[in-house]
Amino acid sequence: MSEWRGLTMPRRFALGTLIALSITVLRAGSISAQAPDPLPSWNDGAAKTAITDFVGRITKEGGPDFVPPAERIATFDNDGTLWCEQPFYFQLAFAHDQVKTLAPKHPEWKTQQPFKGLLAGDKQAVAAAGEKGLLQIMAATHTGMTTEAFSKSVLEWIASARHPKFDRPYNSLVYQPMLDLMAYLRTNGFKTFIVSGGGVEFMRPWVEKTYGIPPEQVVGSSGVVKFEMGSDGKPELMKIAKVEFIDDGPGKPVGINRFIGRRPIFAFGNSDGDLQMLQWTTSGQGPRFAGIVHHTDAEREYAYDRQSKIGKLDKAWDEAKAKGWTVVDMKQDWKSVFPDKGGN
Repeated sequence: MSEWRGLTMPRRFALGTLIALSITVLRAGSISAQAPDPLPSWNDGAAKTAITDFVGRITKEGGPDFVPPAERIATFDNDGTLWCEQPFYFQLAFAHDQVKTLAPKHPEWKTQQPFKGLLAGDKQAVAAAGEKGLLQIMAATHTGMTTEAFSKSVLEWIASARHPKFDRPYNSLVYQPMLDLMAYLRTNGFKTFIVSGGGVEFMRPWVEKTYGIPPEQVVGSSGVVKFEMGSDGKPELMKIAKVEFIDDGPGKPVGINRFIGRRPIFAFGNSDGDLQMLQWTTSGQGPRFAGIVHHTDAEREYAYDRQSKIGKLDKAWDEAKAKGWTVVDMKQDWKSVFPDKGGN
């Protein structure tokens, strides 16, 4: 200890200083050793615990519930589960806006319903057209063009359109807690998929940037696409006014089987349209997780369930209670709803 010779500080003071330094180092080590919160936008509670407990069990090698990474498939509905769906589905808002954009090329729409009513802002006239009118609007705005042209129109709309209540871009109205959840699952070896009743061609242009889910991991409703040679001699894919597949309700398990090829072990939805996906997920062998987002926050988002025309949650809610599925109370379980900034 020759290096200490000649020091004049009292031995007691030197010893106290060393002890204090040791405690500081130990505390710093303890703080740095604490793992970050995997779901920072979730409040502590039963829903958050159910998720982290499930992931902990299926990723523990040698444990009774261990699931190999290749089988860690998670599926998410989109409308009302990953992003807002009120006061109407966002794809419908896109279709309405596209009618206005395309109107100069269709002077006949000034006298034809439902286009006349839509252009005039006559909601009653549009509603009176019913399902037939909606199909006419969807056909006019979603078909008769190449897949590339349609993708371009979707991206232009995403970049410019704003929600009527929040005055924010539609793709900023994604749920921060679900972004955190998907990132947490991917960190733990999951492959995340969207399985939505929305149009697959409508979702694929923007979901990778927004959710981190590549377009090949999006399952949705689709129309017929036809291969043609364009006027410039180059091949193109044309969107035809004919329905190919509806990925909603009982169509979701069919779509999962057709496009994913593995039964999920983890699934999240928010409405009766997701019931069959949740049933299919939980009926498999081994550990399973089913979650439902319950919209209970009228102040930060919307509050609705059994009586809503959009995102009706009735039968799925009853089954969730009966089978012990995780029901997320948006108001109670989420610290925040949307990301802080207006864009993604």
